Amino acid sequence: LVIAAGANVPLDKANNDLSDQASLQNGAKLFMNYCFGCHSSQYQRYERVARDIGIPLDLLKENLIFDPNVKVGELMENAIPDEAAAKWFGAAPPDLTLVARVRGVDWLYTYLRSFYEDSSRPFGVNNVVFPSVGMPHVLEELQGIPKPIYETKVINGQERKVVVGTESDGTGELNQEEYDAAVRDLVNFLEYSGDPVKLERH
Repeated sequence: LVIAAGANVPLDKANNDLSDQASLQNGAKLFMNYCFGCHSSQYQRYERVARDIGIPLDLLKENLIFDPNVKVGELMENAIPDEAAAKWFGAAPPDLTLVARVRGVDWLYTYLRSFYEDSSRPFGVNNVVFPSVGMPHVLEELQGIPKPIYETKVINGQERKVVVGTESDGTGELNQEEYDAAVRDLVNFLEYSGDPVKLERH
C-alpha cells in the first residue's frame, strides 16, 4: 500500500517579498498564464492590480487580458462555467483571491513544488502536501513531472511505503532553482491579492 504524507509534510519557507515589484509582476504573469484558465481572482480588478504592482495599462491590456471585450476596470473573473468545471475536475476550482490568507504562503509554496507522477490519478499526478488532489500539475511545462521519493514507515503497526518528497525528472523548461523562484513569485502575487492594502501599510 502506498500513501502520501499529507499533513505530516514540513512546509518550506516561501520567503517572498511584497516590496519586490519585479517578483509581483512575474507572479501576475504566471497567474494569468497558468492559473486563470480555471481559477478566478474575482475580488481583484485588473486596473487596481496594474497600479499596485507597477504594470502600465497598455502592457496589462496587451499581455494579461486575453479577452478583448474585458475592460481594465472589471473584476478578474474567468469565463469557465462552474458546472463545466465541476464536471471536469469533480468540483469547481476555487477563487484564488484569498487563498494565501486561508492556506498560508508557506503551504502554497510547498504545495506548488510537491506534485509527482502517479498514474493511478485522473491527471497522472498526485501531491505530497495535498494527497489525491483533483488539480492537474498546471506548471508541468516549467517543472516537468517529478518522480516520488518513498520511505518505508510503520503506520498502525504495518509497514507502508510513504511518499516523502519528489525529485526532478529533468523535462521542465526551468531547473529546480529557477522553478522555485517562479513559484515564489506566484505565491508573492497571491499574498498580495489576499491583502492588497498590505503594500500600502508597508
